[in-house]
Amino acid sequence: MSATELPERTPEWWIYRGTGHPLQDTYLADRLPPPPPWRDFRRDGEQLAADLPQDDGEIERRLGAELNFTAGGPDRAELDMVNAALYLRRPLLVTGKPGCGKSSLAYRIARELRLGRVLRWPVTSQTTLRSGLYDYDAIGRVQASAARTAAAGESGAEEPPIGDFVRLGELGTAFLPRRLPRVLLVDELDKAESDLPHDLLSIFEDGEFLVPELARDARRSPVAEVFTADPGHTARIENGVVRCSAFPVVVITSNGERDFPPAFLRRCLRLEMKDPGPEQLAAIVAAHALDPQHRAVLIEDFVARRAALGGLPADKLLDAIFLATSGAYQPGDPGWPGLVEALWQQLTQQGH
Repeated sequence: MSATELPERTPEWWIYRGTGHPLQDTYLADRLPPPPPWRDFRRDGEQLAADLPQDDGEIERRLGAELNFTAGGPDRAELDMVNAALYLRRPLLVTGKPGCGKSSLAYRIARELRLGRVLRWPVTSQTTLRSGLYDYDAIGRVQASAARTAAAGESGAEEPPIGDFVRLGELGTAFLPRRLPRVLLVDELDKAESDLPHDLLSIFEDGEFLVPELARDARRSPVAEVFTADPGHTARIENGVVRCSAFPVVVITSNGERDFPPAFLRRCLRLEMKDPGPEQLAAIVAAHALDPQHRAVLIEDFVARRAALGGLPADKLLDAIFLATSGAYQPGDPGWPGLVEALWQQLTQQGH
């Protein structure tokens, strides 16, 4: 059996199986064994939130309906590495061509393991560690304090709670203490400045971070209630320290456009994703409930064009099939070949 072939019997140690179907009649906490001692962030007697913010429709928008990989699903390497990351509580660095499904992996894990809303942290050249951890609106607090003082007159007024002006970012929210891990997608780390992978090492190793503004205010208010990256949700932070209990499921995507420092790579498990094959593309199309008419021919054409161009995102196939089956265009239309050429050529003209 090659490294990419699935075994005849599913290994018992696999929790994530890549089926696209949520776990039934069981929860991840019941199946996942304790972490290695050197990756155990749990604390005796710690009060943990048991519920997870529910997905707001983003998973279905990204993946469509529940996938059913009965004919050619994820390869063995993907399943092995995702499960190893779950067991070892390590980040998973996923590399591959643009559009091969790296980001979708985080949403598939969240759906299958029933881990709620995915925290997506999109990385740009301006992204810093602090921007991922939290934001403190110092100016807003000063203005609110001045407004309260003016309204109260010379007698003064109580300062507004500092927590009203702190919002945890996606990275910071992922490390809040919970019984079940959050899924954190660190999207396109290639775009970051060279310092960011180094800066991430501390939180990946320690499982905690400090909000200095809250720590300085802890003598007066040891507990602060702050906003999180989940809309409408808040969290209580004691003494300015955020400590995880269940290390998050961290999926870091990279297009392979740069090298990462050895110290960063040592702390990650690595997965190279391949372009989805015809069976996987058919499953993706079916998951988005697109009409099967002309689907097989378009998939065949897409695979051939992708090979000729050296890569093509799967969402370009979805665009073509949607147009072909929505009544806007039909493959027999004289303008159809030119439209497909434009859809499937545009990306290469942009330097991808």
